[in-house]
Amino acid sequence: MGLIEIATLIGGLSLFLLGMNQMGDGLEKACGNKMKGILEKLTSNRIVGVLAGMIITMIIQSSSATTVMTVGFVSANMMSLSQAVWVIMGANIGTTITGQLVALDIGIIAPIFAMTGVIMMVFIKKSIINEIGKIFCGFGILFIGMDMMSSSMMPLRDSEAFIGMMSKFENPFLGILVGAIFTAIIQSSSASVGILQALAISGVVKLEGAVFVLFGQNIGTCVTALLATIGTNRAAKRTSLIHFTFNIIGTVVFTIICLVTPFTELIINITPSNPAQQIANVHTIFNIVTTLLLLPFGLWLVRFAEYVLPDKDEDEKRLFIYLDNDINIGIGGSAIHLENTRLEINRMYQIACENILISFDSIISSNCSKEKTIFDQEDLVDRLNGAITKQISKCLSHESNHITSLNYSSYLIISNNIERLSDHSMNLFEHAHELIDKKIIINEHFKSELIHMRNVCQEMIDVVMNKDSFTRSVELEKQTDEMTRNYRDNMLTRLKANICTAEGALIYSSILIDFERIGDHFLNIAEAYLKISL
Repeated sequence: MGLIEIATLIGGLSLFLLGMNQMGDGLEKACGNKMKGILEKLTSNRIVGVLAGMIITMIIQSSSATTVMTVGFVSANMMSLSQAVWVIMGANIGTTITGQLVALDIGIIAPIFAMTGVIMMVFIKKSIINEIGKIFCGFGILFIGMDMMSSSMMPLRDSEAFIGMMSKFENPFLGILVGAIFTAIIQSSSASVGILQALAISGVVKLEGAVFVLFGQNIGTCVTALLATIGTNRAAKRTSLIHFTFNIIGTVVFTIICLVTPFTELIINITPSNPAQQIANVHTIFNIVTTLLLLPFGLWLVRFAEYVLPDKDEDEKRLFIYLDNDINIGIGGSAIHLENTRLEINRMYQIACENILISFDSIISSNCSKEKTIFDQEDLVDRLNGAITKQISKCLSHESNHITSLNYSSYLIISNNIERLSDHSMNLFEHAHELIDKKIIINEHFKSELIHMRNVCQEMIDVVMNKDSFTRSVELEKQTDEMTRNYRDNMLTRLKANICTAEGALIYSSILIDFERIGDHFLNIAEAYLKISL
């Protein structure tokens, strides 16, 4: 293999990765930025959860991205571990679509796809057409890169040394290890499977050895999610452990199947003249069969993850300022613990409220310099909510006094609503980022309305935790609803008068939704606080 072949291989690999990234990015933007919302809502049922994970992964072309998204939901207490397990299973199936696309024999017309995409991106100004063009362009570039890789590796068929090295992949342990390490390095199972398909098309590697590399690639793709859990809570780490366990079990099962049955021969007979299709079929069968096998045992995977990574009481001790883990239900114990719970929730409330104000200030000033502060505080609110919920649940299971139980229940409602306030502040901060990234200028009409919204939020912050101001809290919540309606009408008027862009109006509409929801959660807190007997 000479320098020309090596250069062609590197160029082909670069084009393949570029095409895959371009196609996935175009698909994600063309379908709208709603995948997170879909994932959050469609996970109550195991079958629906698997389908949601599969479809979203097919759209964004990355099981790692879906899994990392799921880890984030679990970390933020927006999704339970038992819901996450179904999404992970679906993501493993969805990622096989890339291999199936690569197996299509359309290398001859790949330049036509690429050129069509370029024309749509360069000569048509409509954003949705640009994104569709990006899909076409990425699709074509992906196959051009695939052909370049395959042709560059053709001379290796005559290299006895290389063929001898490839034949060692038929050793299951070595093949799995190589596949896992390589995929962990490039952090994309789709890309590593594509490279394996290129080797197979060139005749360098046979399916008997490629299957073990393929199984290892499924293990290696877990590394991205494992890296995403650094610095997160135990629930997020358990999510990544479930992902890793899923692929380990699948690898063990299919390694045994390949060693004791004519599985590879059967796959070869289905498409004898298409080695890339053979690898794609094994990849798809591996993930579908493993999902069907483990679907009835999803909750067992959750229990296994909880057993391996149990809760750490020390984490809560460092987290709390006023509470600790020693819940004393003896004489006077409930009163002390209840007061400390109130202080801890007040602390949590101040942090969430600060995030709301930071987010509005970031939008108004077009400055996201406090990104680290708001992310750190959001994580702290999430962890406080989880730990306080756990504490209150323990107390409620022991508490016999009716009034004390009602107080704890009210604090539980308050804690959960504070956590949602913090989530909406994060949404607002992301809108600030979006406005900056898309270079959307905030006009004076927009800015004055934002300042009014911030001022109303500031007043709500001051009154909702005060029983004497409950009537004012109700008035302010009604005001947020009225402001939302009026400002939406104003936005439509500006849009018709070409004072604002459609893209800016869409972002502003999302800001108004978050503002209205913030008002709802503030009122929920005020109503719950009113029921507390101090």
